[in-house]
Amino acid sequence: MPKSIKSIGLIGNYPPRQCGIATFTADLAAAIVDNYSAIDCFTVAINDRPEGYQYPDAVRFQIAQNKLNEYSLAAGFLNMRKPDAVCLQHEYGIYGGQRGSFIIELVQNLQMPLITTLHTVLKDPTPQELKIINQLSDLSARLVVMTECAVKFLRDIYDVPESKIAVIPHGIFDVPFLDPDPCKSKFVPDDKIVILTFGLLSPGKGIEYMINALPDIISSHPEVLYFVVGATHPHYRNENGEDYRLSLHHLAKELGVADHIVFHDRFLDRDELLEMIRAADIYVTPYLNEAQIVSGTLAYAVGAGKAVVSTPYWHAQEILADGRGRLVPFKDHRALAHEVNELLDHPDERLALRRAAYEYSRPMVMKAMGGRYLEVFAEARTERSPAVDLPALKTLSQRRQRLPQINLKHIRLMTDGTGILQHAKFTVPDRAHGYCVDDNARALIAITMAHDLHKTDASLIELSTLYLSFLHDAFDSDTGRFRNFMSYDRQWLESIGSEDSHGRAVWALGVVAGLSLSDGQVAVATKLFIDALPALEAFGDSRSIAFPILGIQAYLRRHEDDDRVRALLKVLGDRLHKRFRQHTTEDWLWHEEILTYDNARLPQALMACGRATGDLDMVSLGVEVLEWLRDIQLDPSGGWFAPVGNQGWFPRSGSKAYYDQQPLEAAAMISACCEAYECTQDEAWNQLASTCFNWYLGKNAQQIKLYDHAGGGCCDGLEDGGVNENQGAESTLSCLLALLTIYNLRGMTTHPTQTPAGLSTRLEPGQ
Repeated sequence: MPKSIKSIGLIGNYPPRQCGIATFTADLAAAIVDNYSAIDCFTVAINDRPEGYQYPDAVRFQIAQNKLNEYSLAAGFLNMRKPDAVCLQHEYGIYGGQRGSFIIELVQNLQMPLITTLHTVLKDPTPQELKIINQLSDLSARLVVMTECAVKFLRDIYDVPESKIAVIPHGIFDVPFLDPDPCKSKFVPDDKIVILTFGLLSPGKGIEYMINALPDIISSHPEVLYFVVGATHPHYRNENGEDYRLSLHHLAKELGVADHIVFHDRFLDRDELLEMIRAADIYVTPYLNEAQIVSGTLAYAVGAGKAVVSTPYWHAQEILADGRGRLVPFKDHRALAHEVNELLDHPDERLALRRAAYEYSRPMVMKAMGGRYLEVFAEARTERSPAVDLPALKTLSQRRQRLPQINLKHIRLMTDGTGILQHAKFTVPDRAHGYCVDDNARALIAITMAHDLHKTDASLIELSTLYLSFLHDAFDSDTGRFRNFMSYDRQWLESIGSEDSHGRAVWALGVVAGLSLSDGQVAVATKLFIDALPALEAFGDSRSIAFPILGIQAYLRRHEDDDRVRALLKVLGDRLHKRFRQHTTEDWLWHEEILTYDNARLPQALMACGRATGDLDMVSLGVEVLEWLRDIQLDPSGGWFAPVGNQGWFPRSGSKAYYDQQPLEAAAMISACCEAYECTQDEAWNQLASTCFNWYLGKNAQQIKLYDHAGGGCCDGLEDGGVNENQGAESTLSCLLALLTIYNLRGMTTHPTQTPAGLSTRLEPGQ
């Protein structure tokens, strides 16, 4: 026993939160202590709701899932506590940021060995999902997985060295091999046959296929009762209510098997769950596809010596091989019925399956799992060189800047039942100027991005629905164009809006179609997006081409096989590329004779299109133009961001207007810097993005902040005499978009003073 380990910090969910990761974290802590009672095993818990949970004393620190700053605070807490190792429970959905990217902010700052348990290993990860696992691999002493299939994926898909991978099977309860009949009396009469499925309920579990199998099973074995045990998954219930469970109820009644199904809608504690498993004659997992690398419920059933019938998802293929269970094709209720009837008709075969499963599972008992983890912790601690430890407290230059929290107070204040109003008098919405497509498109992009970070906030869907509805009403199907301006009394003030506003609307619709979590919004946005594309063919303004490029880039995240839209992306990108190549000279890298507004969106579009189409020359030009804009817009004396002002702009033959500086310029530069980082992996772009964001916070020519921390609004511009204190929609949304972009960038990059060896220095276009 590795007695050198005195303290272990766990990071993950924890009971009373109801999810598999919470149960696993608590079980792992208990298993570690069961091996070595003197060890201090404590947890940093992730909260998915504002009020948190009433945790036991084992939880010493809590992180609000969507608050990036709290991940840094947690790292500081762990570094002060100095456990011998930290064990992270990783699953994409439990941490904040896009695909859980905020967790990188925590683990990259740890000063002790990190061991990461991967509860999900995807066969076809997105580039973002791949990058997160690669970063965790670089930052971890070991990656722990629970199956050999996961080892193969990590090695072949993620390029993780096998020496860094440890296989520790999912722990099981150490229970005796018992006949089910004596255990049934608490639930059903002894003469009943119990088929069991348990776990949090949500679509994907395939319960409907087992219900469809019941008529054939009951015709041969009328004594069968099917137990579906477990609460509806809390996140699914928050968004969809009990529609899945109710659909199962209706199906059972339609098939005439309602008297043979028991729905136990509750999250069971350990003792209750063990009693239920012991009473089962057959355990069934009818999941709908192969993409499940580990199933805790399956491990528990095998560990209790149950006869298992399952679809062939990855974990089931491995754990039920060699006669330890029966596999049936996905979505095949007749095959399910056949295998269940076969086992019920042949008790001797059922007993053989049970014994084989039970004997195979003995090394998986919880105490053995805890002992194996302790061995991995000790190995990691031995390998860790004290020379790489950082000082306990970092100087400001070693720490990343803390970001404001996402604050939507002013956005909500500016929004009514129609959409978001254009202007404000100070912080008070100004109804006189009504609404416009430009601002509602910006708002739709911002709130969709915010919901991608704050997935549990259903109120964001309500907001984005309002803005999407505004764009839907603005589109005139006869002309194929969007109108732009609407008066406060809901009257459109023009028949056709500007090309710019049309381009921004297409951008916003592409973001919703590619990123929204609402099926209804995706359907509406996709239809409107497609209907609005033909008008782009005749557009002449470069921004009205650049904005749709960004929308198409987002749209293709979810619709990558849409060759028609991908072809249009190439056409628009080539058009923009050609304009720059025709007009730029060595000292003027611009597509026209004057620099005006939203300038960085153009090189951003070049880089985005180049990455999507594999056009290296387009990417290179976009980076080059952005470098030129950077040099023009950094103050030579103070180093702060100083964008082209709108009081005269910047003509090629003249000088740059210093005022009025507009908030949308900083937002555009930040987004372009994010794109440039994706293309080059050059940390300098992250630093420039931070410099541009600090413009909102007072690091500017007037040394006055434009961002209102209390209300979440942003002043309309930086003027020669101070700031324009009106907080209109464009300025506030620009600041919000900038902050959301920084949040996404922050979660996907490592601090420059701690970049792990082995990280790629360049991402080639198309990767």
